[in-house]
Amino acid sequence: MEGTERTEPVAGVLAPGGPVPDAPVPAGDYAAARIAGGLVFTAGMTPRADGGVIAAGVLGADLSVADAVPLAALAAGRAVEAARGAVRAAGLRLDSAVSMTVHLAVAPGFTEHSRVADGASARVRSLLGGRPPARTAVGVVALPSGAPVEVTLVLSTLHTPSTADAEVPAPS
Repeated sequence: MEGTERTEPVAGVLAPGGPVPDAPVPAGDYAAARIAGGLVFTAGMTPRADGGVIAAGVLGADLSVADAVPLAALAAGRAVEAARGAVRAAGLRLDSAVSMTVHLAVAPGFTEHSRVADGASARVRSLLGGRPPARTAVGVVALPSGAPVEVTLVLSTLHTPSTADAEVPAPS
């Protein structure tokens, strides 16, 4: 488990257009983002700041939609930052978000997945502009570190990379 967890529900964790508090660092044996075939694939990003999950819990039990929307925005911002790190390392630039998957830890009967995922979509559009990505929002029983939301992105680059495969270098 990476860092500490904070369990208090929060609203307005990240103002639209605000900075992403922590650069994404893998918490295990995986890359934060990889480039293949001119596309950037990010790992799942949870809402973290200062080394810990901002809020832990389950939507429809511990957290409301209003609590979760800014958490989804924060997670999406972290996914964009992971992609930016990969394209910088490869000498490329991001073009647009193509696809987004939003996983939500939900209680039985929770059905407002799309409303929460809209927070992630809005954040991606504020950072990258353009049209919204294709999106899937899925309810699950639990996510890493007790996070209520996890976002993965697939993004296009402006130029096809000169190498067939690149990834974000591991921290030293």
